Amino acid sequence: MYFFSALRTQSSARKMPWTVKDILDATRGGLVTGARDQSFDSIGIDSRTITARDAFVAIHGEVHDGHRFIGDVLNQGIRGIVIRRDRAGEVRTLLEVHRDAVCVAVDDTTRALGELGAFHRRRSPAAVVAITGSNGKTSTRRMAAEVLSRRFTVLEPAHNLNNQIGVPLTLLRLEPTHQWAVLELGTNRPGEIARLSEICTPDIGVITNIGPAHLEGLGSLEGVLQEKSALAAGLAPGGRAVLNADDPRLRALAGPSGAGALLFGRSADAAVRADQIRETDRGICFELALPGRRTPVQLQAVGRFMVHNALAAAAVGYLLGLDITDIRDGLEAFTPVAGRMSVAALAGGIHLIDDTYNANPASMEGAMDTLNRLRGGARSLLVLGDMRELGRDSVARHRQLGQFAARSGAAKLLACGDFAAEVAAGARQEGMAAADIVIGSRAEVQAALLLELKAGDWVLVKGSRAMGMEAVVRAVRDGAAPIGN
Repeated sequence: MYFFSALRTQSSARKMPWTVKDILDATRGGLVTGARDQSFDSIGIDSRTITARDAFVAIHGEVHDGHRFIGDVLNQGIRGIVIRRDRAGEVRTLLEVHRDAVCVAVDDTTRALGELGAFHRRRSPAAVVAITGSNGKTSTRRMAAEVLSRRFTVLEPAHNLNNQIGVPLTLLRLEPTHQWAVLELGTNRPGEIARLSEICTPDIGVITNIGPAHLEGLGSLEGVLQEKSALAAGLAPGGRAVLNADDPRLRALAGPSGAGALLFGRSADAAVRADQIRETDRGICFELALPGRRTPVQLQAVGRFMVHNALAAAAVGYLLGLDITDIRDGLEAFTPVAGRMSVAALAGGIHLIDDTYNANPASMEGAMDTLNRLRGGARSLLVLGDMRELGRDSVARHRQLGQFAARSGAAKLLACGDFAAEVAAGARQEGMAAADIVIGSRAEVQAALLLELKAGDWVLVKGSRAMGMEAVVRAVRDGAAPIGN
């Protein structure tokens, strides 16, 4: 067993303030106005929630530009701002009015936010677990946080904050009482995982799996592997990688002996394994096997893929020397995140599986497999939206999705989105009757579903985040009053 001996001791509850020197040192920015002896309680980027004792970083994003709100934050009493150097001229008049305000200019405010997060992580007593992978990141992160909270004071993201803005914002919430931060690292283009690893310098890095997600930016499965493996390369000195032994690409990354990495999975040589898996509509039971120890676990989640997420979280607990009962209790305390394989029993014996948070080919197939195992002899209906960010593979992957849907034995397939016709074509190729396939807008598919539903049906609703498939879930719940979850 490997116990993480580098864990720093817990400090006093005193907050860690930000001096002007701290901000300048972290960002390598230049002081435009203001006195160097000022200090701030925290760092913020939202003009609606920032407080008078915080410093404001003006993020220039794809949708919003924080520089437009500098006047508002200064008028609210904020006395510290970080801006892009090329925007200094725009705020000169405001700074002449607010002469006591500190203004720091940097080349790139998003990068500066990352450097502030990295600076705060370095001065914090907490160690970091970072989790990435094509599927299961959020569920694994939540499970790991539940496991570690049995013994440690843990920080995790308030929401799905896993990019170059969200990760630093989470790190900036670290307080001296935190012992571990459990983070999720996302990507859709090369270099993001390397940058996020640079920001958070993980002590433990978990890679859940490698699959066909974000191919538009990453190009291929090899591109996905290269991007995700940057987490293992970016660990802090003495850090450990936790890898899925059942994923051939990650197995190769670990090397022939797996030296230096802790392996989890169903494979016989995985240090953290699951045996005797059983699935019901209330959750999954399995036997958790650690070296020399075993215990039964009852997850409050459906989908066999959840077992791998649980094993990854258990592996983190094992690395930190937690007792197997603590690991079990943490896993059993986990409840699914909204929109991730949550099952609702509705009036008339209808069962609704809400997996609307996101979608890629692997997660689509996993969700349909779960539906088939749970429905028994009942009729099943699939309501599927586009899988986004697949690039040049989009047409082929959506045709394959339709083929898989037809092979699943679903009674009806309802598809919406730009690639709905491809899904339908794939289903017809695999022998599904055209009369059992509906394509149209999300609203049209939703209306067709409500007309089609019968007592005892099982319904899966799934699609990429941008498809807004949760609207279909709400319509079904409203049309068939829930009787319990």
